[in-house]
Amino acid sequence: MHIKTNDVIVVLSGRDKGKQGKVMGAEPKDGKVLVEGINVAKRHKKPRKQGDRGGIITKETPIYASKVMRICPKCSKPTRPAHRINDDGSKVRICKKCDAEI
Repeated sequence: MHIKTNDVIVVLSGRDKGKQGKVMGAEPKDGKVLVEGINVAKRHKKPRKQGDRGGIITKETPIYASKVMRICPKCSKPTRPAHRINDDGSKVRICKKCDAEI
């Protein structure tokens, strides 16, 4: 997957198109990411024990990783990260537009 936890992304399609957010978690098996403040759903919670509070809570739901694109911290443009192998053998992600290390 081209998106990892703590990346800043922009949504490409859907009702939240154009919004930016920080990735809170990634699910590579499902191909989805959980983004802060994006794809928010309301859930009705019923109190289960004495003293619990019920009500309507809002929580983020996962969105497909193909609908988001990472924002480069240097050039502030949406880009799909490329991979480069350094001389010491370490693998790093780079911006395809400005060639900066992410």
